[in-house]
Amino acid sequence: MISLVECVPNFSEGRDRSVIDRITASISGVEGVSLLDVDMGADTNRTVVTFIGPPAAVEEAAFRAVARAAELIDMRRHRGAHPRQGATDVVPFVPVAGVSMDECVAMAQRVGRRVGEELRIPVWLYEAAATRPERTSLADLRAGEYEALAEKLAKAEWAPDYGPAEHNERAGATVVGAREFLVAFNVNLNTRNHRKANAVAFDVRTKGRPVRDEKGRVLRDEAGNVVREPGTLKDVRAIGWFIEEYGRAQISMNLTNFRVTPPHIALEEARERARERGLVVTGSELVGLIPRAALVEAGKYYLRLSGTSPGQPEEEVIRTAVLSMGLAEVKPFDPAEKVVEYRAGHGLAGPLMRLSGREFLNELSTDSPAPGGGSVAALAGALGASLATMVANLTARNKAYAEAQAEMFDLAEKGQEVKDRLCTLVDEDTRAFNRMLQAFRMPKGGSAEEAVRDAAVEEATKGATLVPLEVMRRAGEALSLAAAVARQGMKASASDAGVGALMARAAAEGAWLNVRINTPNLKDRGFAARCLADADALLAEIRREAEEVHRTVVAAIG
Repeated sequence: MISLVECVPNFSEGRDRSVIDRITASISGVEGVSLLDVDMGADTNRTVVTFIGPPAAVEEAAFRAVARAAELIDMRRHRGAHPRQGATDVVPFVPVAGVSMDECVAMAQRVGRRVGEELRIPVWLYEAAATRPERTSLADLRAGEYEALAEKLAKAEWAPDYGPAEHNERAGATVVGAREFLVAFNVNLNTRNHRKANAVAFDVRTKGRPVRDEKGRVLRDEAGNVVREPGTLKDVRAIGWFIEEYGRAQISMNLTNFRVTPPHIALEEARERARERGLVVTGSELVGLIPRAALVEAGKYYLRLSGTSPGQPEEEVIRTAVLSMGLAEVKPFDPAEKVVEYRAGHGLAGPLMRLSGREFLNELSTDSPAPGGGSVAALAGALGASLATMVANLTARNKAYAEAQAEMFDLAEKGQEVKDRLCTLVDEDTRAFNRMLQAFRMPKGGSAEEAVRDAAVEEATKGATLVPLEVMRRAGEALSLAAAVARQGMKASASDAGVGALMARAAAEGAWLNVRINTPNLKDRGFAARCLADADALLAEIRREAEEVHRTVVAAIG
């Protein structure tokens, strides 16, 4: 599965486009990184840049951007409305897909160390990467701003996590960290009254509202702190306001950890609290981007709520989320533009899988060497997973199999995941083959060039071996799904389960051939031996299970 990290560095320049263009060029120059947004602010004299990509590429791009900003921005001349203390003020790493928070913390540590040691810029770590509790908050670390740095760095308690405890007059200091993805989410109400919207916001937001006595005075504890009645949601900031453009009030929310409080849960809680106050939630609005997982979770929630299997194609799951949440009420909502993974080019289908069936077959039948058997093996596996998923969904909606519905829902969900991954492997196999061709075409005029070519060929061949090996693993998962629905699914669909099992086996057999044809060319014989052993073991188990499914299906058909 793809691994994606978002990075949102803030630079202390918002007026000179040429400076920002040179900084963003250093980011875009890293292979694999997608630049999603550049938001310049003249009054704040600050630019927020958003980019995304695989962890290693994002890490390198972040460092290059900090280095370039240190060259181009002189903090001694900086003036702006936004708090700041460095040319690169803050660098947060945000897990998006296939990456843990711990991995993002490690990224922050590595980049922080490089910035401190190579660029001689003081670095503090914050949020999830903070080395002590009092350094968690960005606002606390930035207190006093650039003007206070010299005095601050002279104090032992402000010793930076990386870099010298010395004032870098030109670049200032930088804060690097890891945090969750912040979802900016607004809930639309059937009122123009911002006070009513604010009342609902206070009901749901984490810090709630101040407690007042019978005379309306705010209560304080012995330490003088305001006594609060907490809101009903965790990791949520919210306030009510009126939007002239939309002619209605909204509850404006920042979901600081969408895994704790996802947008659909925030929306449903707001609906309930608004209803208690005589208000109606009419829809919602997403500001900026959202991780795919958040919309998929929402869509599955509403599908289950309606008694429908959540094991639907991802496009349908997301369409359900958009409709159920009213995300297109005040402005158009295009998942291709709003889902962060899709914006970064990691959609559901690559070039081959976007072709029609006939177009794919036409391309396959030409004298071009790719797509070839490896892509066809992955496609066969996707067909097998799709058939198993179909049987699960048919069974789930059949009243005669009501007791099996929950299990069929689970099988259908898993089937969609396996199908989607095998679909991506159709294109990945062709890309892996093309990388091999490119490596073989590299020049080999002298010993140095030949060594570079040989290393590239070896690396590409390993990649072309690992892809079919994963196809085998996923084909095994598709086969297990077919086996489950053959045993417990609708008897009327037993033949579909059987064909699904046959396609999964064909995928595994074909992928095994592709592993076998690549391994003899590898110089790393240990790697080759491990791949062959894994492939042989997988194939033996898949053959055994396929035969068992065949017997089950034939017995069911009679």
